[in-house]
Amino acid sequence: MVRQVSNKIFDSILQIVEQFHQGASLEEILEAFTPSLRRRSLQRYLAFLSKEGRLSPFGKARARRYHLPASYATPSMQEAPEQIEKLIPLSEVAFSIQRNVRRPIQARRPVGYNREFLDRYRPNETYYLSESIRKHLHEIGKSPHSERPAGTYARQILNRLLIDLSWNSSRLEGNTYSLLETERLLQLGETSAGKDSREAQMILNHKSAIEFMIEVAEQMKFNSSTIFNLHALLSDNLLNDQRACGSLRLCPVGISKSVYQPLAIPQLISEYFHQILDTADAITDPFEQAFFAMVQLPYLQPFLDVNKRVSRLAANIPLIRGNLCPLSFVDVPEQAYVSGLLGVYELNRIELLREVFVWAYERSSSLYSATRQELGEPDLFRLRHRNLIITTIGEIIRSCMDKQTAVAAIKQRAFEVDNQARFIEVIETSLMSLHPGNIARFRLKPSEYDLWLKTWN
Repeated sequence: MVRQVSNKIFDSILQIVEQFHQGASLEEILEAFTPSLRRRSLQRYLAFLSKEGRLSPFGKARARRYHLPASYATPSMQEAPEQIEKLIPLSEVAFSIQRNVRRPIQARRPVGYNREFLDRYRPNETYYLSESIRKHLHEIGKSPHSERPAGTYARQILNRLLIDLSWNSSRLEGNTYSLLETERLLQLGETSAGKDSREAQMILNHKSAIEFMIEVAEQMKFNSSTIFNLHALLSDNLLNDQRACGSLRLCPVGISKSVYQPLAIPQLISEYFHQILDTADAITDPFEQAFFAMVQLPYLQPFLDVNKRVSRLAANIPLIRGNLCPLSFVDVPEQAYVSGLLGVYELNRIELLREVFVWAYERSSSLYSATRQELGEPDLFRLRHRNLIITTIGEIIRSCMDKQTAVAAIKQRAFEVDNQARFIEVIETSLMSLHPGNIARFRLKPSEYDLWLKTWN
């Protein structure tokens, strides 16, 4: 029986996989194993370790490669607490939480969902973030667009945000696409050879969800419609039951490598889910709202899967809406993030996750502050007529107009604005500079663009 195999064999397999930063194939593990193993035996051991959550397989058949998941590490490669501390300076309280949740799983006490953790929070009276932290985040996250329409700042850095947030949020789920591979996927639609198609789907789903958030920025709030749609976009084509996309779960779920057992009763899940949204919507400070979502949504695990991804994008709702710097989780260590969540799950302690959140926001604000300075101020005419510009270009592309037909259509639509010459210039310049990497600005699909290009050229 596989379970009777010596732990030394399993540890040897994991230590071999550790040495392959891009994942190890069956052949590579077989070749590196000493003494030699039978191929069929190794296949059984890999299947067992994958089922136990100690390995993460990606790809199919000969392209399959095995990785160490973020929540597991062999003794030789475990990040020492002081290594994480060099990246994210931790308080003694956060440090103690980290030590607690990094103990062997057998040494941690099993726990279930604690409703009191949610009930004792009172919006605008209870705070996860202190006044000094909130003030600090407002100072580093403010932009020159605070009085402009919701989502203006996010639109200004859209291309950069799509890549950064899609990649980093996917990376925190164990996705193995590199930043450059993510960029090519999002801008050119090119998948990376040898990688599981689910990884590409995960990244593309992030792109769709981010675009959705920016498109509806002025109406976006913490309600079931917004969160359900975020989940539907993020889970698209990733769940066996497509009816589960954008729907609360009806069955129990488990948390890998954790002693926390989420709530299993559908009626209570629905009740607490709406209580979380009502509470979040009542919070007036955008950063408190963001962090509250990052704590309470994954703790409840309201969906069959993709809960953490939903919480990371939901944390950006008040930031995008308030024209504050978005949170893209750039450089956030997987182990630190996972440990912070385990602190919430198993101890109902938010201190470690809070310090990860603050550090992550400091990194994001530093990045996008530099980006904003490089880009300069947005064109006010384009900003004022943004929806009409998007609609006009969309009609030209989707109708597959040639240049002669498009010129007539643009002139006709120009009668709707005061500065007709400027409108025509903006539309024609946009059409001339259109390429697969920027069609998201006009809510176009690659297939629509490709079909139009045949007529246009």
